[in-house]
Amino acid sequence: MKYYDKLIFELSRPGRSAYSLPEAGEFKPSGSVWRETPLDLPEVSEPDVVRHYTNLSQMNFGVDTGFYPLGSCTMKYNPKINEEVVSLFNGIHPLQPLSSTQGVQAVYDFMDKALAEITGMKHFTFLPCAGAHGELTGLMLIREYHRSRGEEARTKIIVPDSAHGTNPASAAVCGLDVVVVKSRPDGLVDVEDLKPLLGPDIAGIMLTNPNTLGLFERDIKQIASLVHECGGLLYYDGANMNPLLGVVRPGDMGFDVMHLNLHKTFSTPHGGGGPGSGPVGVGERLVPFLDKVHVSGFHGNFGVILRACAYILSLGRENIKLAGRLSTLAANYIKESLKDCYKLPIESVCKHEFVFDGLLEPNGATTLDVAKRLLDYGFHAPTIYFPLLFHQALMIEPTETESLQTLDAFIEVMRTIAREAAEDPEILKGVPHNAPIGRPDETLAARQPVLKYSRQ
Repeated sequence: MKYYDKLIFELSRPGRSAYSLPEAGEFKPSGSVWRETPLDLPEVSEPDVVRHYTNLSQMNFGVDTGFYPLGSCTMKYNPKINEEVVSLFNGIHPLQPLSSTQGVQAVYDFMDKALAEITGMKHFTFLPCAGAHGELTGLMLIREYHRSRGEEARTKIIVPDSAHGTNPASAAVCGLDVVVVKSRPDGLVDVEDLKPLLGPDIAGIMLTNPNTLGLFERDIKQIASLVHECGGLLYYDGANMNPLLGVVRPGDMGFDVMHLNLHKTFSTPHGGGGPGSGPVGVGERLVPFLDKVHVSGFHGNFGVILRACAYILSLGRENIKLAGRLSTLAANYIKESLKDCYKLPIESVCKHEFVFDGLLEPNGATTLDVAKRLLDYGFHAPTIYFPLLFHQALMIEPTETESLQTLDAFIEVMRTIAREAAEDPEILKGVPHNAPIGRPDETLAARQPVLKYSRQ
């Protein structure tokens, strides 16, 4: 262990201080606010504090330090001009009078028009602060629409068996019952399984297209027609919108309402719980209900919206069309380069992401072993064990912002790991070997996290 890899309590020495405060003077707080025991704080110098937190920051993997092939999360590079633009609005406050926030209003107005044109929707609301928040908002709009027509019995929402986990969760929070539609062996929605599910109790269907396997739902127009014929609406989960930019629009596919993950598709640093933004767009028939659904006290996360605005303006109408095409090209390039050593359950042209089902010759090595070993080679792991359709799922999504050299380096490392599994599988059992933290019991860490340092 390097000296400054130690915890700050281990660097503590009595009498050291990283600050000096003026004397309190005559101020004497009442007895009720005094602690019975002194605060247990480390005693360290200012350089030790700076070095400690700087070293901690360098232990974290970020998109500015390496490649994130993270499926369904679109961890693309975040242009630094976005941060410069956001800094111009640092002094803004949500409770300022409207007369002093005309620039903010102009941003919202522009983004409403830009996102509507990109997606084929009529209008957007920016209240939702995350993707799942957007899902809940969209489902509430669907419920309001049906209630306005006296169709209270429409309490069921159809969700594919390959859906993101937030879909059924959002439906449950909205008070809707989830009905699962199966996928065919080719990974697409089984239209024949869908047909008998449709009826007067169906509020709608939630889909992402391309789906979680990275496959475009070729039957989407037929699905839209069937759901509309039974009186239901189509909800588009925008998590996988990245490959569609400038290529096809959800509104043109027949979707009535959708959310976008601005923090994914339109480049904002995210992960670990935030920040996020999940604006919801609606077609003509749902516009009257936008003002009837209240899910936030303010108009969303303005910093994320502003970053997305800068991203869209930087690319422009012509170049935004390249994002979808390049992410699709990159994903197919990796898939074809690795399918001779990783199991490809569905042979098909993918969009922005695809799924392997573990190693072709695992020799006892698991998908978790592959993911952990990638950290030793300087790459973040892809999404693993999702979707649940495959036991050893390894979901890879390169995004359009990665160079050919980066993709080739990732491919070579993945091939190296496959060779290690075949020739010396034991080397994968203790990985990662080079990370600040080795291989903890992840189940125990999730259920019983240790959130503070103990001197014992």
